[in-house]
This record gives sequence, structure tokens and C-alpha cells, in this order.
Amino acid sequence: MKTFLAKSASTTANAISPLIIWQLSQYFVLLQQKFHVMTRKQLYEIIEIDEGTNVWSHLYDVFMFLTIILSVVPLMFWEHHLYFTYLEAFTTTVFIIDYILRWITADFRLKQGKHSFVSYPYSFWAIIDLLSILPSFHILGNKFKILRTLRMLKTLRLLKALRYSEQVFIFFDVLKKERKVLASVLFFAMTYIFVTALVMFNFEPRVNPYTGEETFRSFLDALYWSTVTLTTVGYGDLTPATDLGRLISMFSAIFGIAVIALPSGIITASYLDELHKIERKKEKEKERLARAKTNAEATNHATPSP
Repeated sequence: MKTFLAKSASTTANAISPLIIWQLSQYFVLLQQKFHVMTRKQLYEIIEIDEGTNVWSHLYDVFMFLTIILSVVPLMFWEHHLYFTYLEAFTTTVFIIDYILRWITADFRLKQGKHSFVSYPYSFWAIIDLLSILPSFHILGNKFKILRTLRMLKTLRLLKALRYSEQVFIFFDVLKKERKVLASVLFFAMTYIFVTALVMFNFEPRVNPYTGEETFRSFLDALYWSTVTLTTVGYGDLTPATDLGRLISMFSAIFGIAVIALPSGIITASYLDELHKIERKKEKEKERLARAKTNAEATNHATPSP
């Protein structure tokens, strides 16, 4: 998969030279100076995630989010309709324009000068953007199962939607902040799953004496049973036949409630804490802007007219 991602990014990098992208950005500056059009800095502020202070940025985020949702609508149908072709052309065009706009403003995001235009195609979000465009050009070659592969790659467009949600980034920050605690809970749960699966695989009979069906054909079946039991899903396709197995099942189901509830409580508490911090930060920023506006008005009134 890593090789495929690297090849995809390399294909685009060769097709549109970073030097050309840099030259385009310079032409954009010249046009701005001559015709007073939008600067690259203003363009960057619009296409980046909205922080509640730029109306155009908010509208752009909403537009891109709706475009992403529309782009996956054809995947909900087996039949191909003509209007799906027009929809695909529209959404792909929007994705290409978005990709180019982000590329010509990459230096503001990466802060690496001219080198930003070279390194941007290999960044995570640039690769996701590229993979959301490639399926529309049918360039994967005949050795792939084209239709199935392209439909699979189009689902990656939903990852683009994550970029336009502030709450998603907050959630990722929470996971990063609580990673040690969550890792400990995960390790404990995985250890319990492995141990119970090992016990069931060795103590349960190969054939259920009541139904005559196989219980666990392999250790993977035991791991599967242990996982769905611990998470209290319990599909019922695999069931223990002995009293010991049933006792372990009951204990696992009860224990699973605590295992699932523990990280949920940690994440919820930390998430709310992050939201409160962001709200306080926004309130302080509003107070600062209000004070600055008041001081400016006071200065203007105090300055005598010539």
C-alpha cells in the first residue's frame, strides 16, 4: 500500500512539476499586484479549515463537504445512470481545483519556502486528495480489477471530509493526549481476549455434544468468539458447550461492559475539557478584539480635527 501511495504521488509530481507550481504562485502574485485580486495568503485562509472568523472560509468548507458527499452517491447504486457521469465530472473538477489551490499555497502551511511545493504532494492530505481524483481518470492499468478497485478508491473521498471538521481534529487531539491510558486499557483487553481464547480452544470439545456441530475449528475462531463476547456483541454463531465455557462467557460479557465503559468515560471527559478550553480561547479573543475596537474608537475621538 505504501508503494502504491508513493507511486501515485510521484505520478502527479512528475505530471505537474513543483517548479511550475512555484512559477504559477509567482504569476498569481503579479496578477494580484496588477489587478488587485485576492492574495495567496487570503486564498490560503479561505481554503484552510474555518476557525469561525472567516465567512468565506466557512462557506468553502460547507461547499467542499457537500461535494464530497455527492461524489460518493453513485457508490450507493449498482446501476449506472447518465447523471452520475455529470456528477462525477463536476466533483472531480472541484477536487482538482482544490488540489491545485492547496498546492500553490503550500508554503503558508508547510513553511518551507520553495521546498514546500516539492514536499506537499507527499504529505498525508495531499495523497488522500490525489487518491480521490485518480479513480476518475482510469489510469490504474488492466492488471487491476478496474471497476471494483475504482469503487474502493472512491470511498477514500470520505477521508477528505475529515479535513473540514474541527470536532474530528479535537477528537484526534484527545486520543493523542490520552494515548497512554487508552493504550493500557487496550493492552489489558487484548491480553484478556488472548487468554480466554486460549482457555476455550483447549478446554472446549471439538464437537458440540448437544448439536453435533464443530465448536472452534481453529484458534482464530476462539479469538473471534472471545472478541465478540468481550465487546458484548455476542452474534451467537459460536457458543461454548461445557459449563466452564459458559462460565467464562458470562464473566467475559460482564467484564466487557467495564472494558468498553472505561475508555468511553476517559475520552468523553477529555473531549469536554478540550471543548471548554476552545470556548474560553474564543471568548478571550472576542474580548481582545472588543477592547482593541474600543481603544481605536477612543483614540479617534481624542484626536483633534486639523
